[in-house]
Amino acid sequence: MIETSNVYFNDEYAKIHVDTQPGPHVMMAIMDTGRGIDKEIFPHIFEPFFTTKEISKGTGLGLSTVYSIVHQSDGTIQAESEAGHGATFKIFLPQVNINSETVNEKKMYSSKNYKGTETILVVEDDDAVRDVISQLLTAHGYKVLGESSGEEALILSEKYNGVIDLIITDVIMIGMHGKELVDILLQQLPKLKVLYISGYMDDTLANYSILNEGVNFLRKPFDADLLISEVRKILDN
Repeated sequence: MIETSNVYFNDEYAKIHVDTQPGPHVMMAIMDTGRGIDKEIFPHIFEPFFTTKEISKGTGLGLSTVYSIVHQSDGTIQAESEAGHGATFKIFLPQVNINSETVNEKKMYSSKNYKGTETILVVEDDDAVRDVISQLLTAHGYKVLGESSGEEALILSEKYNGVIDLIITDVIMIGMHGKELVDILLQQLPKLKVLYISGYMDDTLANYSILNEGVNFLRKPFDADLLISEVRKILDN
């Protein structure tokens, strides 16, 4: 079941709930009537790779990704559950007003000036995200090679006879993570340029040295124009 409503957080509430901003919010609640979440597991549900599923049946990235996206949007997410009585997740996002001038300014920013013919390797374990990025790059003239893991990307790079100009890789993946993959590839391809992408919070990414000065990084979700312009800037630099 899904419910939505408008809610208002006053200053007193925001002081008690430190991750909440005062003001009007939109609330979306998602409820189920399943088996619920055991109290021993509950504190870990937003941790990357935490899962109760069997190996190969799930990565445990779903709730962690949702948590990151919500907080990047200045929102909060709350979870309530009791074993045997289902679970409820409530997402609170600040209300915003977008005027026509803001929309028109966004339309004026076009990606048509950022076309290219270089070869780009896209490494992303989410098939839908990888497909969207690949289609976008292909539409702008780039040759795209796509893989779903670091291990597969290494095999592809060894077999590929052409030049790979840029790698776009997710940071946190099952098995080999993006930074480890890039470190290996740079030993083989010292001129390779790199763009990291991730939807995780800074405290998680800090463990992978992705936020250091001089590292090319885009935080998910990003729009098409931002990705295309960043790709062109990196390749031209």
